[in-house]
Amino acid sequence: MTHVFQRSALAAAAYSFLAIGLGHAWAQTADGHRLDEVTITARTLERSDLMVPAQQLSGAALTQRQGSTLGETLDNLPGIANASFGTNVGRPVIRGMDGDRIRILQNSGANMDVSGLSNDHAVPLDPLTTERIEVLRGPATLLYGGSAIGGVVNVIDNRIARERMFDAKGGVMGKAEVRAGGAADERSTGAMVEAGHDKFVLHVDAFERSTENLRVPKGMTCGDGGPSNGRRVCNSASNSKGGAVGATLLFDRGYLGVSTSDYRSTYGTVAEPEVKIGMRRRHHVMEGVLREVGVFQELKFQLGRTDYTHTEFDAGSPESTFKNKGHDLRLEGRQPAQRLNNGMQWDGVVGIQSERNNLQAKADDGTNTLLPPSRTRSEGVFTYQALKTSWGQLSAGARAESVTVQSFESSGPSADIPAQTQKFKPLSLALGAMRHLRQGEAQNGWQLSTNLSASQRAPKDHELYAHGEHAATGTYEIGQPTNGLEKGTQLDVGGEWKQGAHKFGITGFASKFSNYISLQPTGTDRFVGGMPDYRFEGVRARFYGIESTAKIRMVAGQDALLTSNGAHGAMDLELRADVVRAQDLTHNSPMPRIAPMRVGADAVWSRNAWGARLGFMQAAAQNRVPNNGTHPGITTAGHTLWNAGLNYHTHSGPTHWLLFAKLDNLTNKLAYSSTSVLTQTMRDNAPPIAGRHLKLGAQVSF
Repeated sequence: MTHVFQRSALAAAAYSFLAIGLGHAWAQTADGHRLDEVTITARTLERSDLMVPAQQLSGAALTQRQGSTLGETLDNLPGIANASFGTNVGRPVIRGMDGDRIRILQNSGANMDVSGLSNDHAVPLDPLTTERIEVLRGPATLLYGGSAIGGVVNVIDNRIARERMFDAKGGVMGKAEVRAGGAADERSTGAMVEAGHDKFVLHVDAFERSTENLRVPKGMTCGDGGPSNGRRVCNSASNSKGGAVGATLLFDRGYLGVSTSDYRSTYGTVAEPEVKIGMRRRHHVMEGVLREVGVFQELKFQLGRTDYTHTEFDAGSPESTFKNKGHDLRLEGRQPAQRLNNGMQWDGVVGIQSERNNLQAKADDGTNTLLPPSRTRSEGVFTYQALKTSWGQLSAGARAESVTVQSFESSGPSADIPAQTQKFKPLSLALGAMRHLRQGEAQNGWQLSTNLSASQRAPKDHELYAHGEHAATGTYEIGQPTNGLEKGTQLDVGGEWKQGAHKFGITGFASKFSNYISLQPTGTDRFVGGMPDYRFEGVRARFYGIESTAKIRMVAGQDALLTSNGAHGAMDLELRADVVRAQDLTHNSPMPRIAPMRVGADAVWSRNAWGARLGFMQAAAQNRVPNNGTHPGITTAGHTLWNAGLNYHTHSGPTHWLLFAKLDNLTNKLAYSSTSVLTQTMRDNAPPIAGRHLKLGAQVSF
């Protein structure tokens, strides 16, 4: 296994050094309209200039990449994979970590759902109403929760206006979008309108999306030995809709806004031919900023309340219902920047956060299902500080929390786990450094960065008190109230090089856990007809890997591989690669559902209003899977998926049009995802990656 990783790492390194060489070879630039798909850089944090290592997806790039789930939208970005449960459910996996280790936020506030509890539970956020998605790592993640050991995904909309959009005369702006096609015959529409003046802004948005059963490159059956469903995945259709209203008062020293949103979805669970989930989430937020308050340059508060419920129906009859209700409060203050000796500047944020939620999972007869009714309360204090120097920047973050997880009833068929309360005091610390080596007005050259963190995460309610059948994973899951804090140390070191339009970035990372809460087999199947028992227990674990990107502008010159000029447009070559290895050190076994080494390339052309893309993503075979005898993992074969895209952008006065077409899996390749639990639970009848499909869309904004 070590040799396999060494070969993969060498391949990734060879790609990276090749990209460096190519980047230096093509040092000229060509004019032309360019649209970067992803920015990987030291980004700002809500209008401040504090360093936040991040990936960003926004604008037309987000529109063209947009999938039906958050995980699908971010899939194949360096270091990010999709933990899909068919086409309707997908959470992002970052550097091999998933579930509650990835904190999903909405406008920096808590997104309370139950998607971290089970693989078949969807995230109630639709990309159609999203303005921007940011992936945060490093010290700044401690601003948003100690459980974000793997990272933070912040989904940002504009339901509360955070800056003036109109002058005193007022105005109206909006956006509408339609999509059709794809492997699931998607039909979706979305619209947003904002109106107001320099003192008040009103926002309204709505969307609807429906899909049919997913089309794949092989024949499928409905259940084990069930009837044939042709080349469609049985019970994978869906229908989602939602909307929101927001209003904001703007004044000289800040703003005050409120918003309310409603999200509803009905979708098939894929694993069971007649089980569907009906979901509804209502979310209310109040947010405000006041500048120049006492010792703070800016004081911000955010109060949110969520009412989430979903019912699982079997053949139309309700089988179980999950409810999660709670609220979260954030108060943070931005310190005024202080200039120190030798041109240094100190800046930072301090704050407090409180969250409380009540979770209930009941069968139709009123009995508990997977876990008993529970309440989780957490209070935290945090800070993020940055010291700017002439050569770069130093940053530090710290977060201390008090977490109480309480169960109100016993769990298990024989009251195996009594009602009880567990309390935890997680403490997380992080340091970061950036060395700036760029020169000139164009800021060409290298920028180096590193982050070191020691993180602690309190166990979730299901990791402590679960005791029941979990159909989504095909296991009987048992929590342990004795589980302690999850503890890990993480280090990443990276650099980004820029020369004109050419860019190259590479990052190596390693994480080591002295206590990683993992679902482990017990070796028995006492409870449910052959369904193996799994127990949440702490193990020693290690994650490490490399991720890299490059963009090369192809221009005229004797060393160029491709000649282009203003008459023929501009051409970029975009490269990306990542590899991660994860090992359970306690049992000397690979961790489950880890993405294999991936390498991708895209040729991106643009000329005036037109743009086109042709590329591939190649995934190696994943043979590093757990093999415990009772419920062994399934290996996945290597595959290469080709894709193409075409877009046209035009405008008439203030009205802008974007027309686009996407053709994915050009060769109709049969391929499976190693990060999907369905590959393990459904085995021979697991749904593969979607077959060849064309999706068309149009967006108009004014």
